[in-house]
Amino acid sequence: MKKIFIAALMLFLIVSVAYARDYEVNKKAGDLTVVVRIDKNPPVAGPNNIEVSITDASGKAVTDAQVALTYSMPAMPGMPAMSYKTDLSSAGNVYKGKINYSMSGSWNNDLKITRGGKTVSTRFSVDAK
Repeated sequence: MKKIFIAALMLFLIVSVAYARDYEVNKKAGDLTVVVRIDKNPPVAGPNNIEVSITDASGKAVTDAQVALTYSMPAMPGMPAMSYKTDLSSAGNVYKGKINYSMSGSWNNDLKITRGGKTVSTRFSVDAK
């Protein structure tokens, strides 16, 4: 009985890791609704894939924007501030890219969306592990 329980527990843990949900943030940027998904939950120090979905006020997917993400960590004693930027590329109804948090800790993320000469932005924080 104990062996069956341990086997079931192991199977449950393997399946839960395989089907873990992405890290997801829902934000507003002007009249746009933005959903940010990072493929690791929690995000990790090192490479992470990011996907951003943008919809307008009517719920229609925005596919004609330029999207850029700046992510930074403020200076700490003995460490300078760090700041990186990545441009996301359009892939159908989403924008995709790669981010590389250079160390674990709290990162400030500023997502800028430029469309029709107008730029809106939204901010969110990520604690990379």
